[in-house]
Formats: sequence, C-alpha cells, structure tokens
Amino acid sequence: AQGHGAKGDNIYEFEIEFLEPVEPKPVCRMTQRQLNITVQKKESNWWERLTKQEKRPLFLAPDFDRWLDESDAEMELKEKEEEKINKMKIESRVPKDPFKHLKKGYLIMYNLVQFLGFSWIFVNMTVRLFILGKSFYDTFHTISDMMYFCQTLALMEIMNSLIGLVRSPLIPSVVQVFGRNFVLFVILGTLEEMQSKPVVFFIFYFWSITELFRYPYYMLSCIGIEWKPLTWLRYTVWIPLYPLGGLAEAVCIVQSIPIFSETGKFSLGLPNPLNVTIQFPFVLQIYLIALFLGVFVNFRHLYKQRKQHLGPKKRKMK
Repeated sequence: AQGHGAKGDNIYEFEIEFLEPVEPKPVCRMTQRQLNITVQKKESNWWERLTKQEKRPLFLAPDFDRWLDESDAEMELKEKEEEKINKMKIESRVPKDPFKHLKKGYLIMYNLVQFLGFSWIFVNMTVRLFILGKSFYDTFHTISDMMYFCQTLALMEIMNSLIGLVRSPLIPSVVQVFGRNFVLFVILGTLEEMQSKPVVFFIFYFWSITELFRYPYYMLSCIGIEWKPLTWLRYTVWIPLYPLGGLAEAVCIVQSIPIFSETGKFSLGLPNPLNVTIQFPFVLQIYLIALFLGVFVNFRHLYKQRKQHLGPKKRKMK
C-alpha cells in the first residue's frame, strides 16, 4: 500500500506465513485512519501461535481488546449452552395455553368492532356538522343507537381485565366504562329534555376521538405490531381530550339536576316511621365529586402509561 509516513510517501508491504492454511480471499475494509484486513481460518481450531516461525515478528502486536484464549472461549461457550438449557427448562415449566389463538382472535375482533363503531360516530358527526351544516341539537337522535352499542360492548373491557385476558388494571377500566354508561343511559337516556342539548355533541365527540387511536393501538398490539406514530397519538391525544370529556360530562350532570328535581325521577322514598326521601339530585351532586376523582385516577394512570411507553429508555449496563 502507498502511504504517507515519517519519511514521506512510501510503498509499505509485509508478508506473514501463518501457522496453518487460511482462506485465500481476506476481507478488507478501509477507513480514513486505518486498513482492517480480516483473515479467516480454513479449519476452526486453536493455533499454538499465529505464524510458522516461533518468534513473533517485531511489527506484530496483539489487540488485547479482542484477545480470547482457549479457556475463555470454552467458558463463554459453556455459559451460552447453560443459558439456553435454563431457558428451555423455564419454557417447559410454563403450561401452554390451548386457547391462545382463540383469545387473540377475540381481542382483535373486539378492538376492530369498537374502532369501526367509534369511527362511524366520529365521521357521521363531523360530516353532519361541518359539511351538511346540521345543528348540535339532533346529535343524540342520530348517534345514540351506535353509541348505545359501543358503550354496552365496552363492558367486556371490565370482564377482560377481571379474568386476566388483558393486562389493563381493573379500577381504571371500571371508572371509565361505568362513568360513561351512567351519563349515557341514566342521564341522557331517561331525560328527553337533555337529549336536545348541545353538550351531547361535545360528549360524544370527545369520546369518539379518543377511541379512534386507542382501539387500533390495542388491535395491532395483539399481533405484535407497534406503529410509532399511532403509539404517540394513543398516549398523547388523551391529554387535552380526557379533561374536556370529563368537563362535558360534569356540565351534562349539572344541567340535569333541575330536571330531576322537578320530575322526582329516581328519587327514593323510604317507608315510615323514617319518612325520608333520598333525592336523586343529591346523589348526582355526590357523583360530581366522584367524577372529578375518577378523572384524577384515570389521568394519573394514563400519565404513568405514557411515561412508560414514550419516556426515555434506560440504557442497559454491559
């Protein structure tokens, strides 16, 4: 090779006669500061030394960062074999689930159906309001059937968590599903006066946008696929939408209290001698406090999940 050294430009060359035969075509890789030549042995066995001559040439020096003697290699190979055997033992102890594929298929179908349902709600509401110019006031009458279906089906999320089909904690699932269903079935479903209020649009809209990213994320997770943009959206979109959805639900409950007070619906009168009536509006006032506590619980849970999935990865110590 031609190079520039202490004595200027010169032709440099060297010759090594190895102890045993090697492959005739070495692999060469040149960088700006050095030339790397990798020579492969013809037979994979240990040599007593590198060259045929017993005395090592003066220009040769071992790279101790890559040095490996026979005892070290045998120990490393033994450790790898032991690790492989231990892994096989652990896997053999874990009982195989005969319903694994059935469970995975069920979870994929559940998340797909929920995604399609909430997509229909979101697209329908968007088209009606921003393209057709429809008002807020008929949202419930056009969307309620699909929302009833999706939120009834969402009860399966509690069951999935309860039986261990998914790793989601039980309490956040219960808080979200029962909170939504209380507003949908008890407040909006039983009071016709509430069904024509604009707050219904915002409740349904916030709910549907959140689920547009949550259900596809879980569906892809079932088959071991992670799409980073979707992961970011799933653990980011909820930050503004979740408090806004909780606020819309609170407004809906506040607006319904005078109606329940006037109609006396769901108020419970106890028999004499107590002669006490449990007013449903009072129950709603207590529920408002529980609503904000539930928002805090779920917000904290989602924040931990976001930190786990999107936070800085810890480097493994070598």
